[in-house]
Amino acid sequence: MYNFKKDLILLNMVKDLGCVRLKSLLDVFKEPGAVLKSSFEKLRSVDGIGPIIAKGIMTASSDHDVDAEIELTRRAGVEIIAINDNNYPENLKNIYDPPVILYVKGAISRCDEISIAMVGSRRCTCYGMNMADEIARDLAAKGVTIVSGLARGIDTSAHKGALNGRGRTLAVLGSGLGNIYPPENLALSKDIADNGALISEFPMVTPPYRQNFPRRNRLISGISKAVVVVEAARKSGALITVDFALEQGRDVFAVPGMANRPSSRGANALIKQGAKLIDNAEDILEELGIAVLDLDELSGKKIVSNPEGLDGLEKKTYLSIPERPCYVDDIARFAGISQPTAQSVLFHLQVKGLIKRLPGGFFEKVTARPR
Repeated sequence: MYNFKKDLILLNMVKDLGCVRLKSLLDVFKEPGAVLKSSFEKLRSVDGIGPIIAKGIMTASSDHDVDAEIELTRRAGVEIIAINDNNYPENLKNIYDPPVILYVKGAISRCDEISIAMVGSRRCTCYGMNMADEIARDLAAKGVTIVSGLARGIDTSAHKGALNGRGRTLAVLGSGLGNIYPPENLALSKDIADNGALISEFPMVTPPYRQNFPRRNRLISGISKAVVVVEAARKSGALITVDFALEQGRDVFAVPGMANRPSSRGANALIKQGAKLIDNAEDILEELGIAVLDLDELSGKKIVSNPEGLDGLEKKTYLSIPERPCYVDDIARFAGISQPTAQSVLFHLQVKGLIKRLPGGFFEKVTARPR
């Protein structure tokens, strides 16, 4: 791993430094290595850097074992993505305070740019869980990625709904990826990593401290195009996500709840304040003007499973394409080849009539020709 990224990982481990202060340091010193080598006086001259944080930066190499951290990620199958990497989420780059480092288990795809966050109460009703599951399932079945926080209640229902819709889902954690919380969602987290990604800005073994969750919430909204509140009390943590969404210029939707239920009062209040009332996935898609792919319809098509007349690389690439539309970046990753190579091979597969390009840069396998 290049020293640039290792130095960023080390700075990300410094207590209370945070991404806004780190960005200020990088604006001044340009390179993370220069930040780590700087004097106490120069560090203190940067806005927001007090004596405790300056000392923490100067002793970072002795306080934290960055090589052990990287080894932890390797063993856990976690990738560390820096903000200047190509696979850093595009939506997230544009918020006020994007994290400079993300820990990712699974894969972030370009198709995740079309994503909707779903949040709500941990102490939710059956009505709320059913609505979250249904809306997430229907959105995911149309190619929309569902983003949530892996918490109990509405978050869990949203993730499960997306998986039931055979779509992608991203879980943003308020702990390190080596410390899945809540523990009862460990099995769910594995399914999410196989059909999307687990994401955290915190070092691997970071516990789920209370103060981590507002930071987590800004990423949930920042990765997404819009936020849907399914069920939330007046002081629900989901409303913190709404505040971030409004600051970030994201649309906010709310599912109306039963008027006599305390768990619905926060969501109902949002509707009174101007959040868009929705009760199904189509309401969201129409409001945002999102052109989607109907994966339910596609799943009924018969695909050529093992076409003849392909050379080794063409066959390997073709067989790597899942039976759902996906981007060239994903196909290249699935096939274990470079993106330019994938583009060339996909062109030849198009000429042979085995795949077709869809609007938005997606590719899909064509249906079998009738005999």
